[in-house]
Amino acid sequence: MLNYQFNLDRVFHALSDPTRRAIVERLTHGEAAVSQLAEPLAMSLPAVVQHIQVLEESGVVRTKKTGRVRTCKIDLQVLSTAEQWITQRRNLWEQRFDLLGAVLEENLNKE
Repeated sequence: MLNYQFNLDRVFHALSDPTRRAIVERLTHGEAAVSQLAEPLAMSLPAVVQHIQVLEESGVVRTKKTGRVRTCKIDLQVLSTAEQWITQRRNLWEQRFDLLGAVLEENLNKE
């Protein structure tokens, strides 16, 4: 459980930054070289590399180097873990709101 939580913390930390979310969004269209990911961003290539390192450390992005080109791709299984966590929380809160609604309706009907 602790390892799962630690990994989940890293994923949410990685996705907390708008630049990293933009990189992930771009990678939803397929693999891309670091230089391609850097093109639309208003920052230096080393800064983009730092963002990619955070994404890679979290497991959200995998990279491979072929010659002088480093290519990035999304690890969908890691994102799926975060999605499952969010879905579980959403389901829990929906159940709680349903119960609250039932209690409120019952109290209104008693008046």
